[in-house]
Amino acid sequence: MGNTDLYIGQRRMMVQQLLQKYPYDAQVLEAMNVVPRHLFLEKGMEHLAYEDKPLPIAAGQTISQPSTVALQISLSGIKRGGKVLEIGTGCGYQTAVLEQMGTRVYSVERQRELYMAAQKSLARMGYDRALLFWSDGHKGLQQFTPFKAIIVACCAQEIPQELLLQLEIGGRLVVPVEENGQQVMAVVERISENEFNRTTHGKCSFVPMLEGVNR
Repeated sequence: MGNTDLYIGQRRMMVQQLLQKYPYDAQVLEAMNVVPRHLFLEKGMEHLAYEDKPLPIAAGQTISQPSTVALQISLSGIKRGGKVLEIGTGCGYQTAVLEQMGTRVYSVERQRELYMAAQKSLARMGYDRALLFWSDGHKGLQQFTPFKAIIVACCAQEIPQELLLQLEIGGRLVVPVEENGQQVMAVVERISENEFNRTTHGKCSFVPMLEGVNR
């Protein structure tokens, strides 16, 4: 189940299909064309790895579909060398894409099972520069602020104010949020110390953002 010609071809096809859906950032798609998504999945699901659909992972969570990963990273505006905070490491796939892009990744996961598994998967594939933390995502990582971008891979009931304050000026928070009974993809840019600009970018579907940690 390694990086065979079959999976290389499937990744290339996935990227071509993504190009037809939305003008995603070219650096994001370049990274997704390299990262072996099939190696982050549960055994027996590798054949679905490069279809544009979310899939179940451990601890009752999901890995976001490729178009969602591409959209969130593109909306964040993060570039090579930029410092990004990821809330919801999950299986580590998006973490690997961000690292492949050359960003400095700090990632938080509340599920201990996923935190441990992601560490092993990322190290095995050589994506071991990212700093992973088993912690409550609502709190972010104050000790490493400010961040150029914060990407939240779960749906918040409202914009997490503590995360906004961990952005640098000009930085962006990308977060799914509940709005009028549905989930929408929100982007909040920090304009100044006390000024923020919010935009929305369509409907989405994520697991809920929960407080605390799960042992």
